[in-house]
Amino acid sequence: MTPLDLGFGKGRLIYRPRPLVNTVTFLADQDDIVRRAAHENNDTSDLARMAALRRLSRFQPLPKPTGEPPYHLQLQEVLAAEDILRITQAGKLVLHVVGDTGGLHNDAFQRRVAKFLEKDCDRPDSENRPAFLFHLGDVIYVRGDATSYFSQFYDAYEHYPAPIFAIPGNHDAEFNAQVPSLEAFVRNFCAPQPMQSPDALDVERDTMTQPNVYFTLQTPLATIVGLYSNVPEGGIIESDQVAWLIAELEQAPADRALFVAVHHPVFSADTHHRGSPVIKGILEHAMSAAQRVPDLILNGHVHNYQRYTWHIGGREIPTLVVGAGGYRNLHSVARLGGRPLHTPYRPEGSEATLEAYVDDRHGFLRLEVTATRITGKYYALPSDTSDRPDRMDVFHLDRANHLLTSD
Repeated sequence: MTPLDLGFGKGRLIYRPRPLVNTVTFLADQDDIVRRAAHENNDTSDLARMAALRRLSRFQPLPKPTGEPPYHLQLQEVLAAEDILRITQAGKLVLHVVGDTGGLHNDAFQRRVAKFLEKDCDRPDSENRPAFLFHLGDVIYVRGDATSYFSQFYDAYEHYPAPIFAIPGNHDAEFNAQVPSLEAFVRNFCAPQPMQSPDALDVERDTMTQPNVYFTLQTPLATIVGLYSNVPEGGIIESDQVAWLIAELEQAPADRALFVAVHHPVFSADTHHRGSPVIKGILEHAMSAAQRVPDLILNGHVHNYQRYTWHIGGREIPTLVVGAGGYRNLHSVARLGGRPLHTPYRPEGSEATLEAYVDDRHGFLRLEVTATRITGKYYALPSDTSDRPDRMDVFHLDRANHLLTSD
């Protein structure tokens, strides 16, 4: 694999990624991974359930795109002209990020997060109002059935005042024998034209017009490349989507921030899923081939918040898990010696440092993007009856030197 020359002039730093993980081999090893994880956490009760999930969760064929290659969606096609003008004049883009929201059985957490998202949009200073929400997948649990879209999506976000974009998660793509995988997701997020979805019932939110289940959202200040990592645990991205990713990284404007969003996480210290060597290997391969490193990586799947610094050739890449958007069960971060993991934590030989995490409360991420700086603020539901969420983490990325600071 070609080394990635990060181009820092004299004494350039070279990042040499590991070989791309073979997805077939990875799938064959999943049962062993499950057994090891259960053994390490002394939790054999989880073993049978996870093994059953492994057997049922197979790769599903992708639906036909609803738009034309290269699957770009301009924010100006969705937002009003005055909103685009506001962003460009202020030189600032604000967006919300959530993942794993579907309120199956108990929607109280999803609805509380949604209320705080709505309140965050109700700011007197227009340049600080979020322009849209980007969803990291698992919009619907447990399977992405059309009949669940009203209760788990449209009704919950009926009063959210901004557009909602999404990439599919594994649960959105789960299927039954009569319905093709992602059929309902495509109808609600990849419609050829904005329209009232039959799944929305009486909620007045138009369908989104993403051109494919993987696509690039182009905004005045940031390019967001959204991938689809399919159903199997650890994720799978086939070669045609990898080639598309490489081209998107190569061609992304250098004067805008560059984000990559994918449901399965690169890194995770939780006791339930763990990070994916498949996704990590694919991103390394794409960065090397494109000679471009994203400014930020966004993941879901794990039901908590984790912020990592991925150290790549002298650059610090914030790599985030934002998967506590509403599904009732949260996932705990592993304990070390029986005690909570203290941050920053970087295991010997690791390329990533765990900087912060929240694993006991649901919440959402707010990103603020300018030409030179990215600021992330993670908010959790208050532990009491307060009408304000608790700000749990703040980080800043200086895009000029690609170094991170935190409050």
